[in-house]
Amino acid sequence: MSRTINSKLKLLAVPLLSVALLAGTGAAAAKGCIKGAVVGGVAGHVAGHHGVVGAAAGCVIGHHMAKKKQQQQLQQQQQQRQQPQPQQKPAEPAPAAAPGQTQV
Repeated sequence: MSRTINSKLKLLAVPLLSVALLAGTGAAAAKGCIKGAVVGGVAGHVAGHHGVVGAAAGCVIGHHMAKKKQQQQLQQQQQQRQQPQPQQKPAEPAPAAAPGQTQV
């Protein structure tokens, strides 16, 4: 009997945990979490039926990687803003053609 209760709890744990993770975080905080959770859940399941643990770890790692990528993009944007833009010189007018010659 305890075996059926245990298996039912496992079946309910994954959807409940995923709903709790998604409901507890804002849209900005969830960046990278879902992708990491999917990858971690699959890896955890393959590595010995530890899908929930893998999903939780994947969420944390995915969020960390997304935050790191966002910080790198912000740094690149700041560096581009700090570099002076070369000013373009106004175009010089073409020299006038001598009388009797045609311009090409």
